[in-house]
Amino acid sequence: MTFRSRLGRRRGPAVALLAAASLMLTLGGCGMETVTPKDARGEGGADDKAGAPARRVDCAKVKCIALTFDAGPGKDTPRLLDILKEKQVPATFFLLGSKHVDRYPQVVKRIADEGHEVANHTWTHRILTDLDEAQVRDELSRTQDAVEKITGRKPTLMRPPQGRTDDTVSDVSRELGLAQILWSITAKDYSTTDSNLIRQRVLEQAHGDGIILLHDIYDGTVPAVPSIIDELKRRGFTFVTVPELLAPGKAEPGAVYRPEKD
Repeated sequence: MTFRSRLGRRRGPAVALLAAASLMLTLGGCGMETVTPKDARGEGGADDKAGAPARRVDCAKVKCIALTFDAGPGKDTPRLLDILKEKQVPATFFLLGSKHVDRYPQVVKRIADEGHEVANHTWTHRILTDLDEAQVRDELSRTQDAVEKITGRKPTLMRPPQGRTDDTVSDVSRELGLAQILWSITAKDYSTTDSNLIRQRVLEQAHGDGIILLHDIYDGTVPAVPSIIDELKRRGFTFVTVPELLAPGKAEPGAVYRPEKD
């Protein structure tokens, strides 16, 4: 079963509820030790630590939040990039390989060229904890190679579908140089096309050091982004990419990162 058929716009209520339950179970505790952005920064040491990104802001002193998008690029991603450029907001894109990276290579290149973080969301959105080691490696490495072919650089971050990970996924991620990034704010935009509701859900959950999960493949999401950005800026938030949120720490391959809500 493909990602689009599982989570597409024509899902029945039972499927949407199942997806929501899966996410709730995942966020309730994946059973693995996770690292918060604050902890990552504390482990970072000096700003010149090897591999650490240059910082525009110090998220230890500024109220930072990371805007992330899963499962694209799609037909609406160019419009989203226009919005982010106009608002001067960086984002992190966890890209899906099959029918996305391979279908929209110029959009992938634009994401990278405009300074956003390009990350891995597997090749076909299979649940990695259901797979054996070779299958996990295939899901991640195919997207790694496809992104590198387009941008000249392999991702250093990945997001496991539904946030589901285990020791095997962590071992393969470590081998491939990928840190695992979860989230703390979700609009469940796979279950609604109501842009106002998506906005409301994000704003109700927003917190410092938060990571927002949205999907740029659903009809209601991109129209909600401008007002989300405007209101969070009004509240004093600074938008950063995930690597900037962790800086001067560096996302360590294999480790699982998840913010704690206030």
